[in-house]
Amino acid sequence: MKKQLLSTSAIALGVALAAPASAQEWDLDWGGFFNTHVGYASVDGNAASAAAPGTDFDGVNVFVNREIHFTPSVTLDNGLTFGVNVQFEADNSSAPSANVDETFMTISSDTLGRIILGNENSAGYLAMGSVYTPGIGSMAINSMSLSGFIPLTGSAATQFRGAGMSSLTEVGRNNDTTRITYFTPSFNGLTLGVSYAPNGVVNAANNNAFDRNATALTDVFDVAAMYSQSFNGVDVGFAARWGTGESNVAGIDDPETWAVGGTVGFSGFTFGATYAENEGGGNNIKGNALQGLGSRDSEGWSIGVNYDLAGPWSIGAETYQGEVKNAGFNADEYEAYKIGGSRELGAGVSWDIYYVYAESSDGVTGAEIDADIIATSINLSF
Repeated sequence: MKKQLLSTSAIALGVALAAPASAQEWDLDWGGFFNTHVGYASVDGNAASAAAPGTDFDGVNVFVNREIHFTPSVTLDNGLTFGVNVQFEADNSSAPSANVDETFMTISSDTLGRIILGNENSAGYLAMGSVYTPGIGSMAINSMSLSGFIPLTGSAATQFRGAGMSSLTEVGRNNDTTRITYFTPSFNGLTLGVSYAPNGVVNAANNNAFDRNATALTDVFDVAAMYSQSFNGVDVGFAARWGTGESNVAGIDDPETWAVGGTVGFSGFTFGATYAENEGGGNNIKGNALQGLGSRDSEGWSIGVNYDLAGPWSIGAETYQGEVKNAGFNADEYEAYKIGGSRELGAGVSWDIYYVYAESSDGVTGAEIDADIIATSINLSF
């Protein structure tokens, strides 16, 4: 499938040392996506897991992922483009009902680069999104989306923005915290990026003064590099990132994250792989309330391939393998495999069919779950 939903996070800007503009008009643009999955799951688990004997997670279910994006922009006489990106969760059936997801200002210029100001993921996250492992359709196994069909156990149920579940990581597993990000212009396909967030706590409150001595994670820095180029019919893309923040908790070191990834495309094939690590800064003791800061170290890798058939169909396969360490115990583990096909039905409309096998385990409690999912989805991108 040719479209990528991750592109909603890739808007940026430059430096605004500009004279007042004259009579430009705003482009009041909007868009989004609406993906609906219908599938059948078969779930097995041992007595320590959520799928213990006596429970029943088997059967048909519906999983939805949908957002509406408002993206107005204006280009001034000097060439600078100013924009806004506000992303609404178009969901009335879960905790983030009707909440705003990402919301940020953008400024962009061909010569000055790109800047993002507001609640958005880091430069490192966005860089790794540029080489997201090939996989068919809109059901991501390189994330926690499978929880819409099956229960997960161990860290698989809590490792959002951590390498145990996804190569799209953040320092301390923060998410969409208020930050400043800058990307350079492309130099023959090479783009560099840097981000800074004052407050790195997960879901930190916006527009609030905060006591740095009493805040678990502050001063989060991320750096990234992306490269994209085509050579005689071969398309290549590479990305690398590293990030760290300052721990303000006694006995807990500064957390870090790093990742690398790449894709290669030729003759209808696209191959890709990623590897990521989170270092929590703590002692790998489970249940730390600080989540990513001071919690357990994690790592994960993915590999995938797509092939564009003649006509509207694409097929592909992928896997993600992750683990989260426990002091004195086995690691929590997550692994998932997906194969499937996707057919383009028209402009911004596609139909997926896919099969997923997934396992998750808790190295401390011994809980284990494995599941099979066969599903179909209609994906709208507008």
